[in-house]
Amino acid sequence: MATKDLSAYDPTQVPDATGLRFGIVVSDWNHEITSLLLNGAAKTLRKHGVSESDIVVRHVPGTFEITLAAQWLAEYDDLDGVICLGCVIQGETPHFTYICQGVTQGITQLNLDYNIPFIFGVLTTLNQQQAIERAGGRLGNKGDEAAVTAIRMAALQRQMEK
Repeated sequence: MATKDLSAYDPTQVPDATGLRFGIVVSDWNHEITSLLLNGAAKTLRKHGVSESDIVVRHVPGTFEITLAAQWLAEYDDLDGVICLGCVIQGETPHFTYICQGVTQGITQLNLDYNIPFIFGVLTTLNQQQAIERAGGRLGNKGDEAAVTAIRMAALQRQMEK
């Protein structure tokens, strides 16, 4: 179980993101959760200087489809990073395991294959209540955390390129 508030961070550790451009791929499966993750990520990006026009949002049917859409965003748009948002809740079959492993490996591979960060903002929970707690509930919003990570990684990349 998470022991910290996913929305709590030191704002002095987040670089100004003015002029940066981010893609967000969000799964429509478990929409009541993923819409909250999307709202948190977009709000946090804007809070740190990203303009609304520099946030490109693409929806996919399920979490498994996130990796391909993230790849397409990287190929067809000029982005500084891609935030991948989804929610997989364990059920009675091994489906949960296969989806979680697939999307984790896919996002990892995108990070290795492309020269921009792909941020893992996918909730992998045992039940609906755990997802609610991590999508703006008592444990904060994973979307906020993913946006902060995206900004910090994009800034790190720019720093390394100098």
